Amino acid sequence: MALAMKTRIRLTVLGVLLLVSVIMLSFINRIQMPRVMTDTEMQINGLYVFETPRDPGAFELLDHRGESFDADALQGHWTLLFFGFTHCPDICPTTLAFLSQLMAELETTEAADTRVVMVTVDPARDTTAVLADYVPYFNPAFTGVTGEFVDVLSFAQRFNAPFRKVTASDGTYQLDHSANIALVNPRGHYHGFFKAPLDLAKAKVTYRSARYLWER
Repeated sequence: MALAMKTRIRLTVLGVLLLVSVIMLSFINRIQMPRVMTDTEMQINGLYVFETPRDPGAFELLDHRGESFDADALQGHWTLLFFGFTHCPDICPTTLAFLSQLMAELETTEAADTRVVMVTVDPARDTTAVLADYVPYFNPAFTGVTGEFVDVLSFAQRFNAPFRKVTASDGTYQLDHSANIALVNPRGHYHGFFKAPLDLAKAKVTYRSARYLWER
């Protein structure tokens, strides 16, 4: 009788421990999952996701390493795509610094398959050498992209990133351009965009939610 009772107690304890383990694993899994946000919630927090991602089609540009930057360069990972230029006095350095902070905040797997690309809207001045000095300063993993003006213009139009040249009386010029950040999914399609002004906490949670919704 005593042996049978001990066996029942042992089995009861093991059952309780197993149940507690299952509950704890379920809890840990739940807290590690990104918060799933509705489209409206994401828009309120600055991320606009398209109902149908847009294929940008074929293009041929050049990155700051002197390598071809084409449609294949956007596939197999998520890309945060920004249009700017090296002579930009405020928006561009602020945005690149923000993106570097965001990359540091991402979880290991998220950071590993996220690329940051700045495409210059001033290809006349922003050669590969200039971009090689400028873009990696903010983060060595970032990529700067340039090309012929008509190719850059065509590429920017596909991502709804207008820009225009503003010439001063002394002949110098700046460029007005979009401060939004395009989000490109692993198929290389224009998935949506982060609308300026940017907020680090909001960008992190909306990015995680958009990834999860697309990947599940």
